[in-house]
Amino acid sequence: MGTQIKKVSEIPGPKSKEMLARRAAALPAGLGKSTEVVVEKAEGALVWDVDGNQLIDFAGGIGMVNLGHRPQVVVDAVKAQLDKHIHPGALVTTFELYLEFAELLNKIVPGDYPKKTLLANSGSEAVENAVAIARYYTKRPAVICFEGAYHGRTMLTLSLTSKYGLFKRGFGSYAQDIYRFHSPNVYRRPNSMTEDEYIDFCIERFDQNLISHVDPSAVAAIIIEPVQGEGGFIPVPKRFLEKIRKVCDEHGIVFIADEVQAGAGRTGKFLSIEHSGVIPDIVTMAKSIGSGLPISAITGKAEIMDAPHLGGIGGTYSGSPIAVAGALATVKELIKPEFLDRATHVGKIITDRINAMKEKFEVIAEVRGIGAMLVVEFVKDRITKEPDMDFAMAVIKKSVANGVILIRAGLYTNCIRFLPPIVITDEQLHEGLDVIETAIQDVLNERV
Repeated sequence: MGTQIKKVSEIPGPKSKEMLARRAAALPAGLGKSTEVVVEKAEGALVWDVDGNQLIDFAGGIGMVNLGHRPQVVVDAVKAQLDKHIHPGALVTTFELYLEFAELLNKIVPGDYPKKTLLANSGSEAVENAVAIARYYTKRPAVICFEGAYHGRTMLTLSLTSKYGLFKRGFGSYAQDIYRFHSPNVYRRPNSMTEDEYIDFCIERFDQNLISHVDPSAVAAIIIEPVQGEGGFIPVPKRFLEKIRKVCDEHGIVFIADEVQAGAGRTGKFLSIEHSGVIPDIVTMAKSIGSGLPISAITGKAEIMDAPHLGGIGGTYSGSPIAVAGALATVKELIKPEFLDRATHVGKIITDRINAMKEKFEVIAEVRGIGAMLVVEFVKDRITKEPDMDFAMAVIKKSVANGVILIRAGLYTNCIRFLPPIVITDEQLHEGLDVIETAIQDVLNERV
């Protein structure tokens, strides 16, 4: 075993097992956990469990810690803010940090026009606010979303979310006036189509849906993740994003880009939609903009953001000074060219290594994504592309037991996602990938 992973017990060890038993007794059974790691502390790309094992984190709290666990600049900013005030309330008072953070986001979010920013607490709240503002601005009810989408777990955002069995089963009824369109998945296109033909077909279906599902005159917003997260890290083709922009322009529809998972420097640009050159009207951000602190942001055209009446938006916790202090320190780091270059570099190492494994292992269908937002998809057969979710789970269990924290993704839950902190070292990255490669081989050997 390499130098970064240090095992002093099995994972989970005795103290972890005791804590997991307490969790089972105290917390609801429906609260999922992707691993049996019980954390004592974390720093950079490393996590220590309560038994003293040292692990490498390839999950990053589901993309929460692009800047790493406990970055010093964020810790310092939060500690300094604690000495000033914790929560006089942005609905009651004004404090400069909120203004400074909003001014920064207004400047760095794409779009050559005046912008304004509203802060909230979670990705779900950001999406909820974005849709509400779009509806208020357009005076229309309908929202178009896409197959494979994940937008949150509140009533409206769960209505927008795809993947029924995992997220939605048993929780209905859902919000009205939600229309779900097909989203391009180039890997799973019909064999008879080239990539371009398939994108043409998806655009044609989009137009048909604007007749069969909903008329554009009723649509307030079209919301899409430029790289689908839970759906399996599927980059939306540039031409499809351009089509959405064109339709929004023609019909006065608000284009919302959900950058909660794909943003914050993960793909080598601050926002993933920047790779396409397409400019949305509103962007929702959360997760890594706060380095794990509960904060989200809705940044958009000033004209749209100003639409709701005075007092119509905001919340008690929204714009928490503690979270804003951490987020401001974080985003200043995330937009540095050297950080964005590092994301691209990390992504190249992972892609090169997985592609080399693909040559060895038939079970690997492809590695895809942008920058350091990547998945490897496992299939039973490369011709039929039948998903192999059991294989993905077995590889995760073996990898975690040997010191690498991993989680799944994909509509069929047959993908392993790579969301390591961008600050991970090359040595840590290669060591973690070695563990994964060994796990794949071991699972294959057990299947024989």
